[in-house]
Amino acid sequence: MEEKVSYLCTVCGYVYEGDINQEPDDYICPICGVGKDMFEKQ
Repeated sequence: MEEKVSYLCTVCGYVYEGDINQEPDDYICPICGVGKDMFEKQ
């Protein structure tokens, strides 16, 4: 069974479902616009 992974934006609370590390380095939060370095693994 595959483990579900999600990342939480520490600025606005948006939850990214999946592995955010598969996104390009310039990925930004669709809600508040911060970079993926502001996301924490849940």
